[in-house]
Amino acid sequence: MEGEQRSAAQRVGLGTIVRAWGWIGCTGFGGPPTHIALLRRLCVERRGWISAAEFEDGIAATNLLPGPASTQLAIFTAWRLRGVPGALVGGAAFILPGLALIIGLAALFLAGSPPLWVAGAAAGAGAAVAAVAVQAARALVPASWKRAGDARAARVRWIGYFLAGAVATVLVGPWMALVLLGAGAAEAAVRTRGTRLRAQQRATWPLPLAAAVPALGGLLALAWVAFKVGALSYGGGFVIIPMMQSDAVHTYHWMTDSQFLNAVALGQITPGPVVQTVAVVGYAAAGVPGALLAAAVAFAPSFLFVLLGAHRFDRLRADAGVQAFFTGAGPAVIGAITGSAVPLALALQHAWQYGVLALAALWLLAARKGVVGSLLGAGALGVAASLIGWPVG
Repeated sequence: MEGEQRSAAQRVGLGTIVRAWGWIGCTGFGGPPTHIALLRRLCVERRGWISAAEFEDGIAATNLLPGPASTQLAIFTAWRLRGVPGALVGGAAFILPGLALIIGLAALFLAGSPPLWVAGAAAGAGAAVAAVAVQAARALVPASWKRAGDARAARVRWIGYFLAGAVATVLVGPWMALVLLGAGAAEAAVRTRGTRLRAQQRATWPLPLAAAVPALGGLLALAWVAFKVGALSYGGGFVIIPMMQSDAVHTYHWMTDSQFLNAVALGQITPGPVVQTVAVVGYAAAGVPGALLAAAVAFAPSFLFVLLGAHRFDRLRADAGVQAFFTGAGPAVIGAITGSAVPLALALQHAWQYGVLALAALWLLAARKGVVGSLLGAGALGVAASLIGWPVG
């Protein structure tokens, strides 16, 4: 049966992959949960190209890799159907619709003198971003807590890793990558007694690179920032927000704090992966060429990880050192995402924005409504604020 399924999968044409993955790229509003649901519906439920068990294994394996997991799942499922050509065209079809849209919106929202209603919409949507970060972190807690196990010592360590990630994000910004590495290594040492750290260290090689920002400028600096986004976004795109904010706003001065909030908001309301926020940073740095360069560099690791490692996914999942590393790094990532809400909230410039933030928090955390709706509603409130004369610039 498995052999028949593989044979049928190999008959899927590249044109079919382009259309199907492109449709998901156009309609995948709502982030990774939506992308995974759409891919499952297509590949498992409707077409039967991939078995349910293999699809779940793909989810588990891509969640062990650095980078945007849902993008890697899209690349992996296309690879599963047509090998390297399928992975390349499927991944591109999934990424490009949202990328085109976010570059167009970046041109509108980052214009030197945008219309007043545009500035208001940007200020309103940006005000809600800190609440979105907290909501994203909360969604990751149950699985990570369960993964830690029932032992009291393991749960105490989980809380410690979470707090370390949150404090590091608030106090040291771009250096928090070292905390993620330390949390993962510490848990691996505890669970494997130091005997399997070599494989775990190979799996986490990108993390130490973020510890130091080289003295680069221009497009080289943009490429470096984009590489960190693509190689270090464990647990979802929000974990990279503190590093990206530090580089884009404080180190290279490509954009202001309020413009960065707009970039994060645009990454949330457009279809496709949240990591496409880096394209807005690239646009601020060097226009459309900068946006395209940033996107290409940020997504390159995802393609490489799948193309070079898909055959080894089973071994990756079975490696005790890798599993232990992510058991420790996971809560640190969640803490980092939670902590990112602090600098994002502090970047707000006007008193009315804090009211919008409070409403967004109620919408997302108390009412448990969707992210896209909260950002669109916050943008509408910003437009209203601009029309009644409140400051939005």
